[in-house]
Amino acid sequence: MAGALAEVLGEVLVSADGEEVAVSALAARGVSLVGLYFGCSLSGPCAQLGASLAAFYGRFRGEAAAAASGAQRLEIVFVSAEQEQQQWQEAVRTMPWLALPFAEKHRKLKLWNKYRVSNIPSLIFIDASTGKVVCRNGLLVIRDDPEGLEFPWGPKPFSEVVAGPLLRNNGQTLDSSALEGSHVGVYFSAHWCPPCRSLTRVLVESYRKIKEAGQKFEILFVSADRSEDSFKQYFSEMPWVAVPYADEARRSRLNRLYGIQGIPTLIVLDSEGEVITRQGRVEVLNDIECREFPWHPKPVLELTDSNAVQLNEGPCLVLFVDSEDDGESEAAKQLIQPIAEKIIAKYKAKEEEAPLLFFVAGEDDMTDSLRDYTNLPEAAPLLTILDMSARAKYVMDVEEITPEIVEAFVSDFLADKLKPEPI
Repeated sequence: MAGALAEVLGEVLVSADGEEVAVSALAARGVSLVGLYFGCSLSGPCAQLGASLAAFYGRFRGEAAAAASGAQRLEIVFVSAEQEQQQWQEAVRTMPWLALPFAEKHRKLKLWNKYRVSNIPSLIFIDASTGKVVCRNGLLVIRDDPEGLEFPWGPKPFSEVVAGPLLRNNGQTLDSSALEGSHVGVYFSAHWCPPCRSLTRVLVESYRKIKEAGQKFEILFVSADRSEDSFKQYFSEMPWVAVPYADEARRSRLNRLYGIQGIPTLIVLDSEGEVITRQGRVEVLNDIECREFPWHPKPVLELTDSNAVQLNEGPCLVLFVDSEDDGESEAAKQLIQPIAEKIIAKYKAKEEEAPLLFFVAGEDDMTDSLRDYTNLPEAAPLLTILDMSARAKYVMDVEEITPEIVEAFVSDFLADKLKPEPI
């Protein structure tokens, strides 16, 4: 256990009283699950979470809970967004769990990127023996299973989580088994959210085109509306099926299963219920004619207005090229693709997300804005890695970009050998 956890958390954590706790000591305590709590004491939502999380932690670690769970136990580790050490110390002092040391700033950023944390508070459960993600949305666990009866909250098959009656907007019901054998888009959305309504209009047309092409495809609406009336009004615009609004438990389990942190989100599943892509929103907007359905992820993407949001999800390699030169973008993709495929395959074998996304950027207003924001030179080609969450960039400005240069650049970044420049 210690090896896998140490790779994630380092060798030492800190307790509320300032004592160092070896990560290797967690095994002796019987810890089988670790919750990574990403937060900040200055955040109102984090402050609101504090009491309920402390109560949950206390109940779960009590003698009765330990006995009921076969002595399988939970530890929580605070991964702070505090900028000042005094604020961090004051925050940790009030917490009954452990914390990543304040000095481990680089490891903190790596954790935020590794788990694609985009907002706080976030609570992600990982298996203590393997370091693999068990549940991406622990906040819903606290709400739905406050006694820890479903411990260790591991992922279940889609067919099991979705099991039950589904609705059509004409009031008819059908069993979730009707989804079997089809590709499924699990659509997390709400009427009160303007980007959701915009995406729904596009998605209705995409759904129609895919069905007319003879593809077995269904969309499952999982509502985040604030009332049943809003749900009904919004659902009336949709030609697909939905989880009944009253079945809040099933909606919550689906949110937990896919670790939904924001809407709109479209998760596309294959006919076996396995995830093809979590970026269905981007795919739908980039492929209006649905020619590339079911949208298997590409190793290298061309940077566009609709997928630029992914730059905020973690470190991204971006190769800027002169788009006025015909074929330059395609040649750049071909240059990067073997390296991207190798990285993706390596981490997929470990059941982890790749630590880098890969893009080629041409010349347009959006790219110009990105260069201005990150203060990049106007050179083309220009090889960069942008880490927006860390406000850091890594730049290789050479006359010719070769596969060897790209591979060395990526390897050095992953080995922490590159010196960042501030954005």
